[in-house]
Amino acid sequence: MKKIGFLVLAGILLVGMTFAFTSCEKESAGKLICGVTEYEPMNYRDANGNWLGFDTEFALLVGEKLGMEVEFQLIEWSNKFAELNSRAISAIWNGFTATANEPDGTPRISLCDMSYSYMLNTQSIVIRADRSGEFNALEDLIGMTVAAEAGSAGETKARGLVGDEGTVIGTPAQIHTFMEVMSGAVDAAIIDIILAQQLAGTGDYASLMVSDIELDAEVYAIGFRQGDPLRDRVNTAMAELYEEGTLAEIARKYGLEERLVLDRTFGR
Repeated sequence: MKKIGFLVLAGILLVGMTFAFTSCEKESAGKLICGVTEYEPMNYRDANGNWLGFDTEFALLVGEKLGMEVEFQLIEWSNKFAELNSRAISAIWNGFTATANEPDGTPRISLCDMSYSYMLNTQSIVIRADRSGEFNALEDLIGMTVAAEAGSAGETKARGLVGDEGTVIGTPAQIHTFMEVMSGAVDAAIIDIILAQQLAGTGDYASLMVSDIELDAEVYAIGFRQGDPLRDRVNTAMAELYEEGTLAEIARKYGLEERLVLDRTFGR
């Protein structure tokens, strides 16, 4: 029995060592796995399933500079840090509001290592156009039912705006909040201004609009595991792309040229 037990234990150890070796081999192969959600114009797919968007092209160019294969992994935004720390993804790279807190109040910058910031953003309030007269100040959201992407900066902001009397409905992705507003299931949605201005008032979302109520300014950055040297390598590539004017070209392509920045002091 002892001999059998030893053999079983040896087998388990061998499997574990093989798994560890395979994981390390995958990392050394130079794959950059970006955790994303469907978020136009940052990361979204065309009719053939090909990824497009500013962050998509940005990541691909960084991959070229670093000699890394780039892969886009669709994730639940509320699980982003679990995905990162489990090594299912290499980075959170999807219009990631770096200056926000999580819904439980924890600053995001304490949960991962941030890259340089590269884009300006604010949260916005999306409403049905036929209810525009009801939304004139932040106080008008107190007690209302508001949709926001679960785990997002929008959810954190929404919880503060509706107060104890209100309700926040979490959705899997920001785009899903539009349907909640259109159907009347919620009074408003809190989402990134970049997405709101792209879609509200157009096509299927013609009945929606972005409220004139202004919210606080934010910035986007890329999130990495704490202590991961990949962050500094990406920062170097990012700075080169910015100085070459390549990032400005991509920003113009997606109507984001006025939001593009490069803050080398952020996240250090």
